Amino acid sequence: MSVNSFGAQAALPVGDESYEIFRLDAVEGSEKLPYSLKILLENLLRTEDGANITADHIRGLAQWDPTAQPSHEIQFTPARVIMQDFTGVPCVVDLATMREAMADLGGDATKINPLAPAELVIDHSVIADVFGTADAFTRNVEIEYGRNRERYQFLRWGQTAFDDFKVVPPGTGIVHQVNIEHLARVIFTRNGQAYPDTCVGTDSHTTMVNGLGVVGWGVGGIEAEAAMLGQPVSMLIPRVVGFKLSGAMPEGATATDLVLTITEMLRQHKVVGKFVEFYGPGVSAVPLANRATIGNMSPEYGSTIAVFPIDSKTTDYLRLTGRDEHQIALVEAYAKTQGLWHDDDREPQYSEYLELDLSTVVPSIAGPKRPQDRVVLSHAKQGFREALGAYVEDDQVAPGRADADRRIDDAPVLTGVDEASAESFPASDSPSHSGEESTDPHEFGEGVAADIGRPSKPTRVTLEDGSSFELDHGAVTIASITSCTNTSNPSVMIGAALVAKKAVERGLSRKPWVKTTLAPGSKVVTDYYDRSGLTPYLDKIGFNLVGYGCTTCIGNSGPLIPEVSAAVNESDLAVVSVLSGNRNFEGRINPDIKMNYLASPPLVVAYALAGTMDIDLMNDPLGTDEQGQPVYLRDVWPTEAEIDEIVASAIGSEMFTESYADVFAGDAQWQALPTPEGQVFEWDADSTYVRKPPYFDGMPAEPVPVTDISGARVLLKLGDSITTDHISPAGSIKADSPAGTYLTEHGVPRGEFNSYGSRRGNHEVMIRGTFANIRLRNQLAPGTEGGFTRDFTLPDAPVSTIYEASEHYLAAGTPLVILCGKEYGSGSSRDWAAKGTALLGVKAVIAESYERIHRSNLIGMGVLPLQFPEGQSVESLGLTGEETIEITGVTALNDGTTPQTVTVQAGDVTFEAVVRIDTPGEADYYRNGGIMQYVLRSLLKK
Repeated sequence: MSVNSFGAQAALPVGDESYEIFRLDAVEGSEKLPYSLKILLENLLRTEDGANITADHIRGLAQWDPTAQPSHEIQFTPARVIMQDFTGVPCVVDLATMREAMADLGGDATKINPLAPAELVIDHSVIADVFGTADAFTRNVEIEYGRNRERYQFLRWGQTAFDDFKVVPPGTGIVHQVNIEHLARVIFTRNGQAYPDTCVGTDSHTTMVNGLGVVGWGVGGIEAEAAMLGQPVSMLIPRVVGFKLSGAMPEGATATDLVLTITEMLRQHKVVGKFVEFYGPGVSAVPLANRATIGNMSPEYGSTIAVFPIDSKTTDYLRLTGRDEHQIALVEAYAKTQGLWHDDDREPQYSEYLELDLSTVVPSIAGPKRPQDRVVLSHAKQGFREALGAYVEDDQVAPGRADADRRIDDAPVLTGVDEASAESFPASDSPSHSGEESTDPHEFGEGVAADIGRPSKPTRVTLEDGSSFELDHGAVTIASITSCTNTSNPSVMIGAALVAKKAVERGLSRKPWVKTTLAPGSKVVTDYYDRSGLTPYLDKIGFNLVGYGCTTCIGNSGPLIPEVSAAVNESDLAVVSVLSGNRNFEGRINPDIKMNYLASPPLVVAYALAGTMDIDLMNDPLGTDEQGQPVYLRDVWPTEAEIDEIVASAIGSEMFTESYADVFAGDAQWQALPTPEGQVFEWDADSTYVRKPPYFDGMPAEPVPVTDISGARVLLKLGDSITTDHISPAGSIKADSPAGTYLTEHGVPRGEFNSYGSRRGNHEVMIRGTFANIRLRNQLAPGTEGGFTRDFTLPDAPVSTIYEASEHYLAAGTPLVILCGKEYGSGSSRDWAAKGTALLGVKAVIAESYERIHRSNLIGMGVLPLQFPEGQSVESLGLTGEETIEITGVTALNDGTTPQTVTVQAGDVTFEAVVRIDTPGEADYYRNGGIMQYVLRSLLKK
């Protein structure tokens, strides 16, 4: 019960109902706060208990100094937790293990139960094995159930064993799209109270819900478990970046172009760990779906959230998606009463400011390996050629002009790559559709031709049907409309279908080496495709439905066309994927593909038609029609009016109501799964999917004192921008990898290995896949790529797999350290990046800088995050990674304080490393050996 020091309790009548609320205006200074901090203030008011949350905490937030560096700690209690199955399965595994540990320590196992509502959407398991056929969806779902039967049975047990835990079955949609279309409340009601809907999620793209005005962000699975068990999230009041929007989007620019522009701006501005909040007159011009797209990409620019305030666009969207009218009235009444309703003219105080005129947004893509590396579409060919050299062998000499213009297909090549940005595509009735060049520089750009040569290695490929073609560097081998980022946005999805329609009408088809897949974020998308009559056109060019799930964006792209895969590997070709996703990190999409580009769904279709990245879509033809006339992108690009007309006529609220009418029930296949019973899970000793992890083995009821780290060796020496995708196991499991060997030894046939993501409930598989990304470069083992290191327990320190070396170190009792550069731990594969690191025996990581969530998760697994002194690095200190390392001063934590620095002695080098335990709560987690141990001990005491 709230202490209510400020007398903030009041009644809010809505229709025939009345709700208890905590008025923000009861606290002096609240009116000056940004929207996002008002949400946090209400959270503190409502949960004030005089101990963990006091009146001083509330005043500290109300009197927030926007210019100060974060130093004031608060405890944030989210209204709910949302999960997807890759990260949700290990969450439920951990909860099941905690129940057993609680019983072993003499406590009540049923105390391990969600105290905050938790919802899990199964959306990460479907793999695009089958594509380009009418039955692709049905066959992929059948394969999915066959692969994941054990996991799904385990989740069905969790749904019955735990209170307030619901599961959205497979084949429904992507978690973040289901969240904004159905699960998000915007204003939450519980026990007669009304308050802002807030959430944490086990996927970094939980921030998609920020588009609805819901403050929520991604956390590691271990933090989510703690939140489910009633533990608040300990955090420092952040700096808030005000991002002012003005103007309106130009014709031809899409939401994807907007978000890639914002991603680039915010990544350059450096917003890691900060809140980003959009305001200004342009906010009203941004549709809700675009807001959600922008919020979704928050992890790509590093902010904790990227939120839009509540306004009429919010309530319109709630009405469109079939929300109850009373709920909509509550959202509006609450937001206006609490000063949370957006006002175009209001400019709150912010810590930092940016501004974007929406009219300046131009068509863009991002790649070839990071979402923040935006490339203006008119420069895409040039940018590809400039990047290609890093992906090909040194002996492939850049050719002359004739070879440089050799194309994968036989279409003629125009030579004018723009230096100027094309600001929009022309309307469909443009006179330039005759094939003549436009004279309007604002339509197609003007500038000098970019005559950059490129390495070339043409390889003849013959398919099973006898047809053949030539494959070369830059071939688009995957074109995928996938990911919550864009598939939740009707404008770009309808745009993609219209590009397909116009292309089919002009006689174009996808190139035969391109694997084309369509994986919408919910069934509503296919409903409006069917209603508008656009489905046949997508099917005609190979974009048949493959499943409702993340698929390609998380590495579930499935295999390439077999003959294409063989040619790529035989000739070591640098081929390309183009996807409408949010992540394009190295090794993430497909092991055969070296270069990955993010693009809007309409551009994904265009690149499938072109078949290559070595094309200037603004000037080069996509192909030729039946009369032999060139067909350009501008010929098939829809106008905004065409898109709006179909959106208005084909999408209605009843579609959402029907799709989500019984969303937790599942289909007959789901309901037919046998469900284990009992409050404590009975582990199957033979299971290779779900195994009891060792986190609580031998854990005493009271924590033992922390110690200094002595005699440590370096497991990995890494560079900058090491992502959690480099660390955490993802994608397919190779037969000759340590994980593949483990599965083979346990009788699993190669064809049933499934993906790392599907086996996240088995720590034995995941440990073996940690740091095994095929693009990881460990400087301790130069000349290698992938999961290799040097093993200093053996004579001459030979190169070994990271897992095998870690086993030798553990047997010898040798602690391990990781040395790395800037931005360590960015990316979305959160929990196992920390869990795997800890289980390999790593006791400390020393980096130049960290991504927020991964740093926190390392602490949550008992790993000490340290930071090089400002201006120093592995290179400046001359560290080779061969040193023995001593870290002293850690024991100061036993006194209840956190030292600012500890002393690191690496061989002959000594320096003071900054301790990145940033809050008292994190210090408690570290003293207990991790967050799960802390929560278990806390509940045991109760």
